[in-house]
Amino acid sequence: MSSAKKALELLSYFSISRPEIGLSQLCRIAKRDKATTYRHLQSLENAGFIEQNALTKQYRLGPAVMQLAQIREATVPRKEGARHALTALADATGETAHATVLSGQTLYGLCECESPRHAIRAVIDLNTFPLHATASGLCALAFGPEDLLCVAAQDLERFTANTPTDTDGLTSLVDAARATGIGRAYKSYAEETYGLSAPVFDQTGQFAGAVAVASVATRFTPKLEQTILAELIIAAREITRNWGGVIPAHVEAAWALSVKKSNAMEPAS
Repeated sequence: MSSAKKALELLSYFSISRPEIGLSQLCRIAKRDKATTYRHLQSLENAGFIEQNALTKQYRLGPAVMQLAQIREATVPRKEGARHALTALADATGETAHATVLSGQTLYGLCECESPRHAIRAVIDLNTFPLHATASGLCALAFGPEDLLCVAAQDLERFTANTPTDTDGLTSLVDAARATGIGRAYKSYAEETYGLSAPVFDQTGQFAGAVAVASVATRFTPKLEQTILAELIIAAREITRNWGGVIPAHVEAAWALSVKKSNAMEPAS
């Protein structure tokens, strides 16, 4: 590993919950010796990537990071950061892929990509996504702000016979999404659609939106489910990375169990 890479890796240990880190603490976290760590910190400080708090003597992210973050957001906005992943997701699954973003208490459609593989395909014509009736909405309830569940429970509009219209039913679906890392909506918004979604995170470390696949229900099979799960996870990681975020460890662990279970349920050919 190059010296430059080792130095830049130190930046990854700063977070919203840990905005300042002292030299000794950083050595313990990074598992490096003090002399090398100090040398790397000085290089980062000279370049403006970190700065030392004059009062606490601890290090924090510097102005150069902010400048680069602003350039990144201006040149690679949310929609652009999701477009490649959605195209790959639609190509791999043969179904419609789409992304949503959470703003306040509303989940907005960001962009979508339809696969040309089938003449009949799911069409995404929503500007805002019902939190209780869509796979993306269930992801928002499972991984977004805690107050979203109360917001969703105030308007449990019935769209189909499978739409959850009571708090207990909705809570059960949210708990399942949280445990598996995947939101599932089986004909709950549209009779002909089965949706699967995965959460996406941004530079704040918080839930930012979801990436989803809307499959024509008559085409949905265990084999297709297995493919969608694997490709959804790839897409969620890519979009999260493009949006400056990191997938939380508990979500990665839930995905691993979901894929393992899906593989185990696939009948041998």
